[in-house]
Amino acid sequence: MGAATGSGLNSSSDDTSGAGSRLPERYRVLLILTLVYAVNVADRFVVSTLIEPIKAAFGLTDAAVGFLTGVAFALCYAFASLPLGLLADRAHRRNMLAVAITVWSLFTALGGLAHNFWHFLIARVGVGLGEAGATPASHSILADYFPASERTIAMSVFAFGIAIGSAMGGIIGGLVSESFGWRSTMLLFALFNLPVLAMLMCLREPARGASDPAPPAPGHAPAARGFAEVARFMRGQRALLHILAGGAIADFAKGGLAWWTPAFLARSHGFTTGGAGLQVGLMSGLGGALVLVAVMLVMVRMMGRDPRWPCRFLAIFSALVTLPGIAAYLVGDSWLALLLLWLFIPFANFHVGPALALLQNLTPSAMRGLVVAIFLFATNMANLALAPQIIGLLSDTLATTLGNPGDALGIALSLSAIAGFWAAWHFHAAIRTLREDITRANGPG
Repeated sequence: MGAATGSGLNSSSDDTSGAGSRLPERYRVLLILTLVYAVNVADRFVVSTLIEPIKAAFGLTDAAVGFLTGVAFALCYAFASLPLGLLADRAHRRNMLAVAITVWSLFTALGGLAHNFWHFLIARVGVGLGEAGATPASHSILADYFPASERTIAMSVFAFGIAIGSAMGGIIGGLVSESFGWRSTMLLFALFNLPVLAMLMCLREPARGASDPAPPAPGHAPAARGFAEVARFMRGQRALLHILAGGAIADFAKGGLAWWTPAFLARSHGFTTGGAGLQVGLMSGLGGALVLVAVMLVMVRMMGRDPRWPCRFLAIFSALVTLPGIAAYLVGDSWLALLLLWLFIPFANFHVGPALALLQNLTPSAMRGLVVAIFLFATNMANLALAPQIIGLLSDTLATTLGNPGDALGIALSLSAIAGFWAAWHFHAAIRTLREDITRANGPG
């Protein structure tokens, strides 16, 4: 596999066409983009492991921590993802990824050097701006390497980046923090990105739409669409809207809770920062990886069957895993709480691969970067802006009544978990028009 030669963001001299000649290459691409996603998630997740020492260093309330570690990042990430999604439909996507990694690595390191609330806030804003450009470009590249029948599997493998990054942020972040402090931890995580950046630069840019049912002729990639045209198209795709809503609510109900779980274990069950990070890291990393393997195997069995099966799968399991999530934060016994969390947190991201694959199949190639960006806007506002802030505010409010910060945080987390049933309803509602909407996405124009 030769190195790409394009130097600018809009270069296309190293485009390739025809999926058949790239069979070995596409799996190397999938592996490297999964690693990119892993370090992306790790730089995000490690902050949740470091909540307690950061809170102590700057003298913050739970609401302030929720804003600093969640809202500040999420607002920049979510709003920047929209123009960067448009750019991913027009630009050289590999080079766009390289710039994104460089930016978020720099600001992750600056976060470790912050001396007050405002310095750390600026650093998180910068990380959000950098990471916003990565996922739309990655998804767009993968959709051009894998045909529709294989995208669910490819996106499920790509979702392993969440498990790897969560494990890095929880286990490595917690252990390094206990030995060297939270500042050194953030500097180390910035350095993790450098070898991944080097591997990324070995990838080639695929031709847009190369793996679609009717791929364009070489040199005639479909023209990117504007925001207004994409919005009009999405309004007519009811299944797409339900999957987008279900994914955002699932991220609120599960991902947002995982964000606060290390602090919950420290307050309610006496865990150290390293111990809480290790537990949540194992749940998110090892447990999450096992769940994603199981999801991938289920998707392989479903491949070629009724395209509505992934929606049924998402609806059923979103409802089932909500039950232990509600209970885990209310029980007083530490071992029972850990058992229930093992039945909940590993499933926090099980929906990501199937949902993203469904979105790709429901969207024409010229719109995928922006549609993925809109999905990221919704999910990250729910997961990183609303969930940390709402849970933090609930925790502060309940603490004044209960007088126990651990109990207050547990009740706030349990109440938030109920939203998982709402996500399940949206995934089920998508079934009604899914077939017609997929046909429309693959039609002319």
